[in-house]
Amino acid sequence: MAITAASDTLDVSPSSASLNGLDGINFFLAGMQAGFGPFVAVLLADEQWTQQDIGYVLSAGAVAGLLSQLPGGELLDLTRSKRFLVAFGAIVVAVSALVMAVRPTLPVVFVALLLQGLTGGFLGPAVAAISLGLVGHAALAERLGRNQRFASAGALTVTGLMGAIGYFFSYRAIFFVSAALVLPLLVAIARVRSADIHFGRSCGQPDHHGPTAPPRAERLSLPKNYNLLIFAGCLFLFQLANASVLPLAGERLAYRSGTGASFVISALIILPQIVVALSAPLVGQLAQSWGRRPLLLIGFGALFVRALLFAFTTSPPLLISIQLLDGVSGSALGVLTALIIADLTSGTGRFNLAQGFVGTLSGIGASISTTFFGLIFGDFGGRIGFLSIAGVALATVLLAWLAMPETKPIAVKSEQPQPA
Repeated sequence: MAITAASDTLDVSPSSASLNGLDGINFFLAGMQAGFGPFVAVLLADEQWTQQDIGYVLSAGAVAGLLSQLPGGELLDLTRSKRFLVAFGAIVVAVSALVMAVRPTLPVVFVALLLQGLTGGFLGPAVAAISLGLVGHAALAERLGRNQRFASAGALTVTGLMGAIGYFFSYRAIFFVSAALVLPLLVAIARVRSADIHFGRSCGQPDHHGPTAPPRAERLSLPKNYNLLIFAGCLFLFQLANASVLPLAGERLAYRSGTGASFVISALIILPQIVVALSAPLVGQLAQSWGRRPLLLIGFGALFVRALLFAFTTSPPLLISIQLLDGVSGSALGVLTALIIADLTSGTGRFNLAQGFVGTLSGIGASISTTFFGLIFGDFGGRIGFLSIAGVALATVLLAWLAMPETKPIAVKSEQPQPA
């Protein structure tokens, strides 16, 4: 069934300062969050933490992020000041990084990662909501592509900087840098004019911009949205497969190559991000001309091919080449996730709650992935393990192909005055 777009042509005229500020938000926010990736485990290991304690605090942060998705989405639909939420979340992340650098003890790190995880329920979705509120549904695809480019560039730049700081100074210094990035991020947030963010449009209800919350669909209507459930199921399966590929490939390399594996693993992480930074704007443009569904199938299919090829090679050059497909999936899903949710919730005022719903299912898939496929790797070996991942990826492609419709809306043409 074709989807008809609600009109969002009203006041779609954001200033260049607001659009440039949004670029800065994506760049510096991704840079701040880069410090909470593998660098946390490295810092704690350097402080002589046990593997059990490291796993405990990392899991607590991940669970907090998962549980905050739905409340964060609801909060974003209710609040008018989404800039404030981004600023507040960024300050929480900065304080968490700072206290970890100053006092990396178990209680302090536990609370810091818990708070940092909780901000995950609204930081990423808030940026998508601000983008929708600024440019409207019709221009969202290209805006999300630009967002993804700046986010990838920020993560790459800051990750490289942090790696050098950790090598020449200390691992604690990495988290001081992460905390300091809140300053340019707050400047970027301030550049986005509040008046440019259309409240109703940022919630998926473009015809409302009054002082109260826009009329919204009932809470139970989201689970009744069949296409949204299918899309959420696709992302659950995708994350179930995708989240294990790089960790298990790195583990396989470490057993075979020893210390030399670290350089290969670094390349496996960095190069796909370069692909995302280069290709995400093109994905946004193609989503407007091709539609969403072909690009979604390409993104899911790239994971299937990558897992299948990983099953049959351990050659570092080949693995690095194959891993570039992760950039294809990353650019496609990075742009299409919020875009398709916006398509499916247009006119409901529930865009952000739907982001939380989809994010929760995706997070569940990612959280159980390494445990599930780790058991398969341990019992049956790497080849069978990657073939199992490829099987789940293929199921994702088939589900999207057979059940997921094209969601690109049919634009509602505005009435033009007829000549006298």
